[in-house]
Amino acid sequence: MQKILIAALVAFSSATIAQPVKLKMATFSPDTERLYNTVKKPWVAAVNKAAGGAIEIELYPNGALGRAPQQQAQMVIDGVTDIGFIVPPFTPGRFPDSEVLELPGMFQDLAEGTRVYTRLVQDGTLKDYGDYYPIAMWSTPPFSLHSNFPINSIADLKGKRVRGSGVIQIESLKALGAVTVGMPPTEVPEALSRRTIDASTSQPAVLYDFGLDRVTSHHYFVRLGIVPLAIVMNRKVFEGLPKAGQDAIRKYDMDYINKLYIDSMLEYDASLVKRLQSDPKRKVVFPDAADQKAAQVAFEPVIKAWTAKSPRHAELYKALQAELDKERGKK
Repeated sequence: MQKILIAALVAFSSATIAQPVKLKMATFSPDTERLYNTVKKPWVAAVNKAAGGAIEIELYPNGALGRAPQQQAQMVIDGVTDIGFIVPPFTPGRFPDSEVLELPGMFQDLAEGTRVYTRLVQDGTLKDYGDYYPIAMWSTPPFSLHSNFPINSIADLKGKRVRGSGVIQIESLKALGAVTVGMPPTEVPEALSRRTIDASTSQPAVLYDFGLDRVTSHHYFVRLGIVPLAIVMNRKVFEGLPKAGQDAIRKYDMDYINKLYIDSMLEYDASLVKRLQSDPKRKVVFPDAADQKAAQVAFEPVIKAWTAKSPRHAELYKALQAELDKERGKK
């Protein structure tokens, strides 16, 4: 009888030990978006498989754990979710160092921005993520303008109500003569439809994923700043995971997930621009050299004002320029 009890206890103990640590991963974006299906889902699958049952990450898309984009970073800290997809500029003041990435006209494309952002986090230059374990640091393409009125040059923006995201993007729009309005991307389609705003900054993927394409017909590809995106995990939760779980996340963070992102989204971005151009009901304008130069001249005071705010800002700008020089030296 005693042997039977011991065997039962061992079996119960083994079953208990074998239970994976359940982790929640929140994303406010829809489960129909390309980023979700080609990057987030495959990453979760790869980590879960590599963990061998030590951990199990479950995705919660469509804002199932919280819809407000500006609350995602705090949700990770508060334990509403263990892993979150965040947009640092949506929570002004929480990620002050990462603002440097948003300066207008700095990056050529999302691949360049992603690689530079990642290195600045990995080498400790950007000190915003102490409460988090950084999993992925991404750059959007340079933001452009999408409207329900014709934009043929930056002069056409004067006095128009334009939605922007983040403090620096707002200042960049003001420098171009726009009247700026701040709101999360989920509210933009209705605002454009009701004509409470005239235009919004966006990147092509967001234009289609959030339905802005249905309420805009003019697309002006002036090169504004990028918006940093990130997947982060509560650091204390990460440090409390079994070693096999930590190793699985480490194996597939940064280089692996960033390659998924660049390979998927760079091609997708280009295809969406072509899609806009091929639609006879739309007008797509790329600024000529003179207009792009005029925009850059308008942006210079924004950059100088930001770097002059503090020695820390000047240091971050210098570090960003150095990483850009390294990145472009590779090409």
